[in-house]
Amino acid sequence: MTTFFRTSLTATLLALSGVAQAEWSANLGFASEYYYRGIFQESTSASLGVDYETGGFYAGTWAADVGDGLEVDGYFGYGFDAGDVSLSVGYTGYFYTGDFDDTYQEINLGATFGIFSLDVAVGQYDNFDGPTLDYTYYSIGVEKSGFYGKYGGFTQDFDGEYFETGYGTTVADLDLGVSLVFSNSGLVGERDEAVLFTVGKSFDLQ
Repeated sequence: MTTFFRTSLTATLLALSGVAQAEWSANLGFASEYYYRGIFQESTSASLGVDYETGGFYAGTWAADVGDGLEVDGYFGYGFDAGDVSLSVGYTGYFYTGDFDDTYQEINLGATFGIFSLDVAVGQYDNFDGPTLDYTYYSIGVEKSGFYGKYGGFTQDFDGEYFETGYGTTVADLDLGVSLVFSNSGLVGERDEAVLFTVGKSFDLQ
């Protein structure tokens, strides 16, 4: 995932499979640098989010400081099990209160099998006054005992690839993480690699 405090849509979906009691939760976080899908967003970014889950369905919102205003995300979807494979489908919209970026809207598809995961997002970018751009994002990941690795990239009107690896753990109810991001296509901005640290906390709102 981009940072450990950010909601992982696929992970949330897959945790919801089966019959579950309706549940509200919230999260707060801080990152030494905010990266998303291998792309630098902002240094020292704080975030907060609220999620609702019931019987495989989920919905939520998440916001982060991106310097020139806020990034505000809205999302919903459904996750279910098909044998040993967990599948998910959902929608995400990325909106901005300032001029940092323009709106993205996408359909999210995900699958996990054991320690392996696959994510695909098919979306459109409003692109300010330019023509609307189409993109497909993909990633393949593996996670074991807090350690993870992910290879991802873009096709269509967007281009680029990256690799991310890291470790996350919980200490005294705080979620702590460290991540390394490597890019061979300029996705991380002016640098080809980055090291970031995150801290977050989740709350039940029952």
